Amino acid sequence: MSDVTVSYNPFQSGFTEDPYPHLAEMRAADPVHHSPLGVWILFRYDDVFRMLRDPSLSVDEHKAAPTPLMQMAIEAMGDLADMGNNSMLFRDPPDHTRLRRLVSKAFTPRMIDRLRPRIEELVDAALDRAREEGPVWDVIDGLAFPLPFQVISELLGTPETDSAQLREWSGLVVRSLEPVVDPELMRAIAEAARNIQDLVGEILEWKRSHPADDLLTAMIEAEEDGDKLSPEELAEQVALLYLAGHETTVNLIGNGTLALLRHRDQFERLRDDPGLDANAVEELLRFDSPVQNSRRITLAPVVVGGKEIEAGSFVVLGLASSNHDPAKWGPTADDLDVGRESAAQHVSFGGGHHYCLGSHLARLEGEVAIGRMARRYPHLELGGEPEWNGRINLRGMSHLPVALG
Repeated sequence: MSDVTVSYNPFQSGFTEDPYPHLAEMRAADPVHHSPLGVWILFRYDDVFRMLRDPSLSVDEHKAAPTPLMQMAIEAMGDLADMGNNSMLFRDPPDHTRLRRLVSKAFTPRMIDRLRPRIEELVDAALDRAREEGPVWDVIDGLAFPLPFQVISELLGTPETDSAQLREWSGLVVRSLEPVVDPELMRAIAEAARNIQDLVGEILEWKRSHPADDLLTAMIEAEEDGDKLSPEELAEQVALLYLAGHETTVNLIGNGTLALLRHRDQFERLRDDPGLDANAVEELLRFDSPVQNSRRITLAPVVVGGKEIEAGSFVVLGLASSNHDPAKWGPTADDLDVGRESAAQHVSFGGGHHYCLGSHLARLEGEVAIGRMARRYPHLELGGEPEWNGRINLRGMSHLPVALG
């Protein structure tokens, strides 16, 4: 048995700004890692790809043996530690199948493609405002956050809400998807979750009195094969769509823009060739994944990389690490190449039953936003230091200043 001298430590200085050197270290030294946090972590592409698609694994955290972090969360958050467990993100088939079927019709590629003109209109309006606000403009505040937030709000058909307040709450709630060792932060997450729960309740009450041709009305009225969303399920699906519908796309647009500006040759290549837009988004998703990790729970012992992971284990699947694994991507794994032929084989949207429902929408928003920005402002460059949001899993920026040129 080899002596393992490294341990995964996402709390080390500089990790949220650039986790990739530490991920490479773990992938090389201990790719099937049993963390002191009480979970297993996988760092290789092949292992992660297999586990994402294994139907024998669960996403229901109640089926995992308690870890120290889970016990700390229960103590700090009380009943709110279970909030979200009625959403499809944390449910196994057949419940997951039923919940996903009731909302998936609005997210087919055909339905999403119909949104392209509206997304182009919103992006162009944001880029027009950029010139008025310039010469230094914040990509996150000006485009990356408001675009997906407005698109998911219009898709759902929700009334106007305080986007700044919701942004603050959602930024806290998504911290529950990563290791948190600060009880005070756990309590802040619980409070933000309760606020979102109350807001969703108000939105649903309003929508019942104002039905329309939108996703939220369809979810309220949805019934297939005798199934209907319970009040709790309905509320948690809406909260999930709100959070997942904008948080991850903010990171795609923000992190993708930063990656291009730090690789000038690739920015210019994309700028000069609109035919690269779709593939460039796949490469940006691979290069700096908007969601860094996924997770599964073992229901029986599983052998990975010669190690046995016992039943009831919480297994973290390293999406970001997999997307940089030289065993999959070769010697250019750490390079940005907007023309990479295999870019779409990334695992940034997960896999299996839980492949991201909004993947086509995220791709479309990223393609329109990044491509049009590169051509509207062909001399775009960094206008200051990026400000990272401090998150480990939904890693992105709070601010990205650019000079419009």
